[in-house]
Formats: sequence, structure tokens, C-alpha cells
Amino acid sequence: MCGRYAASADAELLEEVFLVDEVDGPLPPARYNIAPTDPVVAVIERARKDEPERVVRKLVALRWGLVPSWSRDATGAARMINARVETVAEKPAFRRALATRRCLLPADGYYEWYTSAVAAAGPAGRRPPKQPFYIHRTDGGLLAMAGLYEFWKSPQGQWLTSCTIITTAAADAVGHIHDRMPMTVRPDRWNAWLDPTLTQGALELLEAPGADLEAYAVSRLVSRVGNDGPELVEPLPQS
Repeated sequence: MCGRYAASADAELLEEVFLVDEVDGPLPPARYNIAPTDPVVAVIERARKDEPERVVRKLVALRWGLVPSWSRDATGAARMINARVETVAEKPAFRRALATRRCLLPADGYYEWYTSAVAAAGPAGRRPPKQPFYIHRTDGGLLAMAGLYEFWKSPQGQWLTSCTIITTAAADAVGHIHDRMPMTVRPDRWNAWLDPTLTQGALELLEAPGADLEAYAVSRLVSRVGNDGPELVEPLPQS
């Protein structure tokens, strides 16, 4: 799964990279330890209310952890941070969003936790510590993670827009750390992926970043949700 990630690019850079037309409201600040139910920055395309025939590309804030439109409440959002590509088209929670509500979630990189064989063989009864790893593109560029978003209205009439990240089996480059990884969308496929009128074949646009990724161990400070800052993505000194 992808359960924690970093996203520090500012709105100006994201507007330039993703050719955004509008920035919709205040966006979350740079974060290096984004956790489930946190607000995240997303790129979407929606038709304008005053001009339904015109589709606009926007930067928006979404809450990470998808709440299906038919949910009675939002309490299960933390369990819906990821959608498996193998079943996303079949699951009732995701299939409607896959058809018309797809997004891109820009990230610097993401974290996974790994227990080594040595640590796992520690003293009996003691839980072995997990080592966090930071996984990012080898060229330092942004990951355009493939996401879905959904609108949900509470019984009190308040609207919540939430999202999930589509994942797949991890490639060999990072598969030894965790067996899942986020899927991404190449720049030449962004238009098609975001197009709300494209209702078939969207999954064919996705890919696993694979060999384009590298991982290194980082401080266990990232394991606490309340910790944040660029120091969390710094590699641990080599011993």
C-alpha cells in the first residue's frame, strides 16, 4: 500500500507542470509526512457550472481516504486510501469514480516500512522495529500518482470531496520493501486520464514507475504522524 507520502511542490510549480487553468481555493501547505484523512493537493478536470461545455483543469484540495457517495458516514475513509488496480473497476466504492472522476496526486515520494530478517529474529516477545524507507524518482522529479475522487454529502448537508491512490504489485526495484506501489501516469497521458468524458479504457493509461524509483532508509521520526519537515526525507548516514 501507499500509506504516507511527501508533497512539497508549491502551487506555482504545479500550475506550470500540469498546465493548470485554475486554482480552486486555498491549498494545503508543503508536507513531508502526509497521512490518511489529511488534505492533499490534486489535479482534476471538471466542467464549469456556468459553461457546462467547457472543461477546466484545476488544482484542488481533497481529503485522502475515499468516501463513496452512498456511504452513511465518513468513518471508513482511512481504510480507503488505496484502490487495487486489479479490482478497482469492480468494487462498488471505486467503479463510478473510475469512469468519470480521475485525478493526479503530485508527490515528491512516498514511504514504506520494512522489517529485516535480522530484526525479525530478535528476542522472543519483543516486537521488531520497522525501518522506514523513502521511495522517489531517481531523477528527482514529481510522481504523478493515479487517483480517483468522489463527492459525499453528510446528513447535515455538508459536502466532502475525497480521494484514493491506485496501487499495483511493486516492481523489483522496491518490491523487497513492500509488495504494493502507487501507479503513475506519464505526462503524455495526463490529458486522457483527467478527461471526464473518457469512460472506457482508463486503466490502460496507467503504469508502474518500476525502475525509475530508488529507495533509501530514513529516520524513524516519520513513523509518528505529528512529525513533519524536510529532514524526514533525508537519507540515514551510511555506517
